[in-house]
Amino acid sequence: MRLDRQLCFALYASSLAMTKLYKPLLAPLGLTYPQYLVLLALWEQDGQSVGELGERLQLDSGTLTPLLKRMEQAGLLQRSRDPEDERRVCVSLSTSGLALKDRARSIPQQLACASACSLQELESLTQRLHQLREQLQRAEPPSIPNAA
Repeated sequence: MRLDRQLCFALYASSLAMTKLYKPLLAPLGLTYPQYLVLLALWEQDGQSVGELGERLQLDSGTLTPLLKRMEQAGLLQRSRDPEDERRVCVSLSTSGLALKDRARSIPQQLACASACSLQELESLTQRLHQLREQLQRAEPPSIPNAA
């Protein structure tokens, strides 16, 4: 029951450390870390629906919609209704959002250097974390023994 032996805490603390490193790199671009993740997904494949984007980013619509609204107000993207299905909202990069890709291009390399890990170590760790996430998502919620 030691904190430093808990996987959940190691992942949580590592995530905090990672986002802390991103903050000064993203500030000159006027981006938050969640906004950067949205842009990464759209730079990879522009014109996704809100549902597709939420699935890709592992975010529910209650979290994603306000984020997209702020990004639209900042001129980074446009949201529009799908003419074939009015229930579906499509998200596309604006010219400004697309232009940020070039300015952000060095960020992954800067983070890799800060990690002091080799490229092979980072690729292996990333792959293993993806596998862990998939395994956890497939897992049945553990049952808590009755404390009676």
